[in-house]
Amino acid sequence: MSCVSLCFPDTLLLHQIEEMASTGDIAFDYGFLLRISEDARRVEALNEYLSCRSYLAGYGPSQADAEAFALLCGPPPERHVHALRWYKHIAALKPQTNDQTSECSTKGKRVQPPWSPPQGTDISKLRLYNSLTRTKEVFVPQKGNRVLWYCCGPTVYDASHMGHARSYISFDILRRILKNYFKYDVFYCMNITDIDDKIIKRARQNYLLEQYREKKPSASQILQDVLAARTPFKAKLAETTDPDKKQMLERLDTAVDTALGPLQMAMQSNAAGHSLQNHAQVLLEEAKDLLSEWLDYQFGSQVTENSIFSLLPNYWEGEYHKDMEALNVLPADVLTRVSEYVPEIVAFVKKIVDNGYGYESNGSVYFDTAKFDACPAHSYAKLVPEAVGDQKALQEGEGDLSISADRLSEKRSQNDFALWKASKPGEPSWDSPWGKGRPGWHIECSAMAGSILGESMDIHGGGFDLRFPHHDNELAQSEAYFENDHWVRYFLHTGHLTIAGCKMSKSLKNFITIKDALAKHTARQLRLAFLMHSWKDTLDYSNNTMESAIQYERFINEFFLNVKDILRSPTDITAQFEKWEAEEIELNKSFYEKKTSVHEALCDNIDTRSALEEMRALVGQSNTYMAARRSAKLPPNRMLLESIAMYLTDMLKTFGAIEGTEPIGFPVGGNGQNADLESTVMPYLSVLSDFREDIRKISREKKVTELLKLCDELRDDTLPELGVRLEDRDGLPTSVKLVDKETLLKEREEKKKMEDEKKKKKEEAARKKQEQEMAKLAKMKVKPNEMFRSETDKYSSFDETGFPTHDAEGKELSKGLTKKLRKLYEAQEKLYNEYLQLTQNGS
Repeated sequence: MSCVSLCFPDTLLLHQIEEMASTGDIAFDYGFLLRISEDARRVEALNEYLSCRSYLAGYGPSQADAEAFALLCGPPPERHVHALRWYKHIAALKPQTNDQTSECSTKGKRVQPPWSPPQGTDISKLRLYNSLTRTKEVFVPQKGNRVLWYCCGPTVYDASHMGHARSYISFDILRRILKNYFKYDVFYCMNITDIDDKIIKRARQNYLLEQYREKKPSASQILQDVLAARTPFKAKLAETTDPDKKQMLERLDTAVDTALGPLQMAMQSNAAGHSLQNHAQVLLEEAKDLLSEWLDYQFGSQVTENSIFSLLPNYWEGEYHKDMEALNVLPADVLTRVSEYVPEIVAFVKKIVDNGYGYESNGSVYFDTAKFDACPAHSYAKLVPEAVGDQKALQEGEGDLSISADRLSEKRSQNDFALWKASKPGEPSWDSPWGKGRPGWHIECSAMAGSILGESMDIHGGGFDLRFPHHDNELAQSEAYFENDHWVRYFLHTGHLTIAGCKMSKSLKNFITIKDALAKHTARQLRLAFLMHSWKDTLDYSNNTMESAIQYERFINEFFLNVKDILRSPTDITAQFEKWEAEEIELNKSFYEKKTSVHEALCDNIDTRSALEEMRALVGQSNTYMAARRSAKLPPNRMLLESIAMYLTDMLKTFGAIEGTEPIGFPVGGNGQNADLESTVMPYLSVLSDFREDIRKISREKKVTELLKLCDELRDDTLPELGVRLEDRDGLPTSVKLVDKETLLKEREEKKKMEDEKKKKKEEAARKKQEQEMAKLAKMKVKPNEMFRSETDKYSSFDETGFPTHDAEGKELSKGLTKKLRKLYEAQEKLYNEYLQLTQNGS
């Protein structure tokens, strides 16, 4: 078949093209191409045709496009712009131009394929251990994100101790986590008990003792009164069965007895008045507890002014708030005092009586536990039902001033408890429908919480020992008032606190106030100790516990200091975005795994112990990564380490272990000094460090040991006093770290102690070595023929070389013993020859 060599389409063909173009028909007709056998001419005709037509008749290529494309041997030349553009377009779509092309074209326009959503994973839900069910329950607030929380506060009649700290630090941790981590809108209400049997008795005794002191009694009067007070005290001591209380009373009796002797002797010898008075004052101080008890028994009923009973709780409430501030415990959103809510308490008691669950008896009002429990809608003792009938616990709940025989006889049942107490002489009182009286202990929380939080709250918190009767009675009287069965949805109780495995008690001399604890350890260290234990279990406050907390703080702090040092290294804005290698990818993977583990731990009853362990593990992995980079002389990834450090800082802030706005690490310095300390002083310290490094380099080269010693003194002695630590590193710039001065001085002291111990051990080893050498030398000087002759208690006869032949009794030595002695003899012979050799050499 011959090819026609034409550069342009013939006249008839052009006419057909123009005619098709003029019709405006959108369908493509490439049939004319079949009549052109020459490739070049076919391309030219296609280009002419496409110059006045759309390349495609639809969104996708048609069957005609596919057939026309198949006629071409390859891409058209660049001068045929339209044909080339069409060819490239069809070529790009060609994988789709298969046998299904015609089917696709019949469907119309292409649509997006179905989307497959991710499977996802189960999201952990917060669960709290609820004392009402004694199990972990999913936490669901009653109203959206709002959490109403009431916490039993202190009875303020003495210094707050570590038992108080156990509850208040623990609840502060839980509150912060619910608010700042889980993002609940927490409304936190707490009470102050400033009307109570203990307060009344202590205030009255303090007042009477102060009155006694102001009268300035004579030495003889003090002696007479103490002896009189000692008689009922001795009787009380004999009746006491509780071992801890008995031990405390015995210790007091011994102290009084010790102070009595000198005063009695001074009076018998007619000592001078000044001497007598000194002895009397010592006795008065030692005997103040038993004397105030005696004065209260005699004159307590005469103390009637209400203001006398407010001085003591006002003072100790102030001390309590100071302690909480020192412990970094957040103040309550609302603080309620019993003395300010007496009208509300009276109204609360009245409604309980009106609802049929309370009764008046001799001016007091009691809660009818039997009637309440008999109601189908109610149940008494929800928290500790097995404790119903525990008269010791019930009487402790009523108070020391409310368990006399006449008071107990007023109740219909021994299980009933006081809502309102008729005031006796010597007790504060307020008006009520039942006469002058004062609130019972349990009713205060119900009335105050009800006034602020309403008929139902999400969380009620308190110490484990308050479950029965206090909290069970609160629940009963509140549900009797509101006629519901859900005054509290979640009851949280913090665990006990022991001191080195023992119950905290003044009798055991292990009673530790919060101020005592803060004198030995920082608030952060105490909080870390609490964080390292479950909030609902017993916490043992001991040296081991605190040492663990200190080590954890030191471990985390070193990581923060190292990251800060890395971040201070100069870099430009783009260099901070470093390429991630396998090590960074692995550390980042671990970072997210640890964050997930921390979250799961906090969801599991706010398990801070496990959370801190996961954080410790993350720091350990980060330290390993930094050490590997340092060994390889490579810089670590700044942004990754910064992210980890910021996360850890944020978590510790959430736990209340870090104050301030610093993005990374523990604040340096106190009293608000840390705000700009690092940014202010670090530039100067960096200059000093660089200058010192230059001096050290020159000194090593020139071998100027005096300057090297001065540089060491600057690092070891001068800068620690300013809270600055320098760490010299081989092949790397000196690290500069800001650390608390106390920490550095303690480190220096420990380092010096270790060096002294090392030096002492070295000297001891040298001394022992010298003694051994001297002993060896002394032994070497002994001639072999003399070594056995001095042992006359063992041997009686010797041969000419001094070797023994008979024992002390004249019997010939056995072969076995002779063989043994021969070895000793030969060994000494060798030693003696060595000695002779040494002396000949002049050693």
